[in-house]
Amino acid sequence: MVSEHHLQTRRSARYFTLGNAASPAEIWILCHGYGQLAERFLARCAALDDGRRLIVAPEGLSRFYVAGVGGPDSKVGASWMTREDRLNEIEDYVAYLDAVHAAVVRAAGAADAKLHVLGFSQGTATAARWAVRGKSRVQRLVLWAGLLPPEIDLGAAAARLDAMDLVLVAGEDDGPVMEKLPEQRAALDAAGIRHRVETFAGDHRIDDATLRRVAED
Repeated sequence: MVSEHHLQTRRSARYFTLGNAASPAEIWILCHGYGQLAERFLARCAALDDGRRLIVAPEGLSRFYVAGVGGPDSKVGASWMTREDRLNEIEDYVAYLDAVHAAVVRAAGAADAKLHVLGFSQGTATAARWAVRGKSRVQRLVLWAGLLPPEIDLGAAAARLDAMDLVLVAGEDDGPVMEKLPEQRAALDAAGIRHRVETFAGDHRIDDATLRRVAED
């Protein structure tokens, strides 16, 4: 008989930073999308760097070859999780993101810095789960090109989510997200969770002007 078992094992995770690393007023933690790498995603969000923010991009714990079979020119990406063993995957990355935040706060001497979290595409589910389940207290949660994962009980999570500035961002040409956005808003309204929506002329991507506006509002 085949039996499934689990154990915890040490591994190295990496993250990248940009901006003010000494007593920043704000810490932004960015959760990249499927098949991206943290360093490249951080570069796409460089518009956040205003001299007073520390921007942090952790990398998903599962890397893979996006194209090719491992040659020197094969593109590498990362993923936060798959459906396989999903509950343990979620627990692992919630703990991982808590550890990243704690390490960054400690290194920067930034115990009073406001925590803002942005998730892009697949990273929206990661960011939302962490914001709801993690130890870190999030002041602003930005879900960009994605929505809250369906298993989050909005009634149970309402107090925590309503304490954040919850922002949903989508490109006007990002069909799958725009189609689901009205249903997401209705569910949030029904749960009494305040939120706002920002849209821009574009598709499934980061838009610099919109990113700056969301960060400054």
